[in-house]
Amino acid sequence: MKYFFLSEGWTTGRVWEFGGLWDEFAWQRKPHLKKMPLSIVENGESLWLYQVEDAVLMVEVRPLAQSAKAIGQVVLKRLMAAEQVLERLCCVETVMTTAEQNGFAVAAALEGTGKDAE
Repeated sequence: MKYFFLSEGWTTGRVWEFGGLWDEFAWQRKPHLKKMPLSIVENGESLWLYQVEDAVLMVEVRPLAQSAKAIGQVVLKRLMAAEQVLERLCCVETVMTTAEQNGFAVAAALEGTGKDAE
């Protein structure tokens, strides 16, 4: 599996694999692309963790709402391995997890990240 973080208010679009755009007819299915119930907070912004299958090379992302200064779309070309996600989770101050079955979120401040506790 591969992973990427996506800012709150953005969504996924087209998906590319080794042969080009994902071909649902050839694969006989949609690509595995799942928003995980885990986010990090960086500079006051929530970044949600997404999981994609290994065959995926690139993912198009775009903002949900169009604004005057919004970027139209972006293609993510450098997807992360699980080890890179773990390294990232260890370096942030806040990790949010969502319990999907009952709809509440829990925030945890990470200790031992080399940052001074307040």
